[in-house]
Amino acid sequence: MKLGMVGLGRMGAGMTERLRRDGHEVMTYDPKVESTASSLEELATQLEAPRAVWMMIPSGEPTEAVFRELLGILESGDTIVDGGNSNFHDSKRRSAEASGHRIDFVDVGVSGGIWGLKEGFCLMAGGPDEPVKRLDPILSSLAPEDGWAHVGPSGAGHFVKMVHNGIEYGLMQSYGEGFEIMNASEYDLDFEQISGIWRYGSVVRSWLLELLHDAFDQHGGDLHDIAGYVADSGEGRWTVDAAINESVPAPAMTMALFMRFASRQDESFAAKVSAALRAQFGGHAVKSQ
Repeated sequence: MKLGMVGLGRMGAGMTERLRRDGHEVMTYDPKVESTASSLEELATQLEAPRAVWMMIPSGEPTEAVFRELLGILESGDTIVDGGNSNFHDSKRRSAEASGHRIDFVDVGVSGGIWGLKEGFCLMAGGPDEPVKRLDPILSSLAPEDGWAHVGPSGAGHFVKMVHNGIEYGLMQSYGEGFEIMNASEYDLDFEQISGIWRYGSVVRSWLLELLHDAFDQHGGDLHDIAGYVADSGEGRWTVDAAINESVPAPAMTMALFMRFASRQDESFAAKVSAALRAQFGGHAVKSQ
């Protein structure tokens, strides 16, 4: 199948290579990387109707700008695919706008990271049945066996991926807390060894644990060259927002998100307030700067 790929970053480049290895003809556009096209207009001319253009670019304004430009370039029957981490509300809106131009829109949540080229990408597709069915050869090549599904109508792909990332936050936080408890204990433990044996037969084994074992192997048991600063790309916040809107308790995901905020503070003002109050009401000692 022929496909246009917009964005050749770590994910887009890996997806392009995986598709080409499986026999697909992928035309590309990325102003920062050598591509088959020098513009979106040229990319469109390199494809055949019904054309499919896959956006693999940062969510927000970059995706919005490319989406709007494509609406003015593509024609009736063509398909725009958003494989980035867009907010599912934006995907629902974009689907409706594309429909007004008689252009199909498919939102695809993508998981796999830099390992996707080798292992395959887990794909969660949202949108109308017909365009998703047309994309079956592409989705099947990108994903490992049984690794993709049409999960629902427009927005559902990005919604499911959003919750996937919220779960990821909670898992990462649990591993972090567990190893911190062990690190503070009286025992001189080998974390590479422990994370290694937990990969086999343990009920807490997972791909994340395998990656953690690799991290201990590369950086040492104390992770001495890694700062404890944890960013977030938005999906955790959106998951917590959805939980609030749906009145669903999600304490683990919520706390994991807040712990990422805490990791970015050089010093907590809230902790200063608590220390000052303990001194005031109980005469407890405070540490000076």
